[in-house]
Amino acid sequence: MALALEFASTVRHDGHGGLVDDLATPAGFAAWAGVEPDEALRLRVVELRWAARSLYARAVDAPERLDAPHLMPFEQALALVNECAGRVPRTVRLEWAERPVLRRADDAEPGDRLLADLATAVVEFLAGDEARALRACPAPRCVRYFVKAHPRQEWCRPSCGNRARVSRHYHRTQG
Repeated sequence: MALALEFASTVRHDGHGGLVDDLATPAGFAAWAGVEPDEALRLRVVELRWAARSLYARAVDAPERLDAPHLMPFEQALALVNECAGRVPRTVRLEWAERPVLRRADDAEPGDRLLADLATAVVEFLAGDEARALRACPAPRCVRYFVKAHPRQEWCRPSCGNRARVSRHYHRTQG
């Protein structure tokens, strides 16, 4: 779950009406993914991220948000996530030194492995039990998703709750 939401959270509100994209540059992508800068791979990962965010928006029935122009049609997003998850055929091996150990093995290139790992994390998250607690933060201008961990949790982080309260107060007193 953590990787699936961390991946989606590489896009967030910049505080000035726009978006910040941690993967916008080859250097930013390399720092986030822990790989050598590779523009072709970066573009593929960014496309996968928008597909994942599109599926999250559908899962929570998110209203129109700041990131809406970047979201994909459902069928396209679903196909892309499944294609990326299937890029790396994997096998399991039993190795036995002092005790049995399960090892996952594949012959994939590092870029394909990264895409497959990210897509698999998204698939496992959306198909898992935690997806029922997935929420789109309702705070003004926020584009984050979060897993509701407490019955009273409404926002992705305390700063979003503060921003929402300030906005409500402003609209009450100005209105």
